[in-house]
Amino acid sequence: MGSLKATLCAGVAVVATTLIPTAYAVDGGSGGGEVSLTPSTPTPGAEVSLRVGGCVGKTATAASEAFVSDARLVGADGTLAGETRVRSALDPGAYAVTIVCADFRIKGTIKVVAASTSPSAPASPVAPVRAGGGGAAPLASAGEARADSPGTAHAVTGLVLAGLAAAAVALRTVRRSRGTE
Repeated sequence: MGSLKATLCAGVAVVATTLIPTAYAVDGGSGGGEVSLTPSTPTPGAEVSLRVGGCVGKTATAASEAFVSDARLVGADGTLAGETRVRSALDPGAYAVTIVCADFRIKGTIKVVAASTSPSAPASPVAPVRAGGGGAAPLASAGEARADSPGTAHAVTGLVLAGLAAAAVALRTVRRSRGTE
C-alpha cells in the first residue's frame, strides 16, 4: 500500500508541476538535476509541492529555513516528489533550499512573497449555515423562526402528563410503605 501511495503522490506532483508554473530550476552541483516548486512564489503558511528530476535513489530530503519541516521526497525512475508547508511567521524574501538525493546534493532558493491584502476567497462562511436535521432544519434558519407560543392544547396535555406522573409516584410510595412490593 505504501508504494501505491507514493506513486499516486508522485503522479499528482508531476501533473501539478506541468500545469502550474514552477518557481525555480537549479543546476545540480555534482550530478545534475532539476527542481521545481509549486506554487512558484508561495506566501507564508502556504503548502508547497517539490519535484526533483535526476535522482538515482527512491527518496530524498528537502530542507530549508523557510519550511515548517523537512520535505520527504519519494518516487521512482529518477523523479521524486513531496510536500511541505512554508512557515506562517516567515518574512518575505529568498531562502536557501538544500535537497539531498542518493547520488548528489542540489542547492537552490525559494522566494517567499507577502500574502495579498485582499483575500480571493473568504476564510469562513459569509452567510448563516443551515443547521439541524429532520424537523429542526426549517427552524434553524433566521427567516423562519417561530414567534408564537404553545397553545391551550399544549398546556392541558402538559398538566395531564404531570398529574399522571405525580399519581404514579404517590402510588409507588404507598406500596413501599405497606411493604407489598
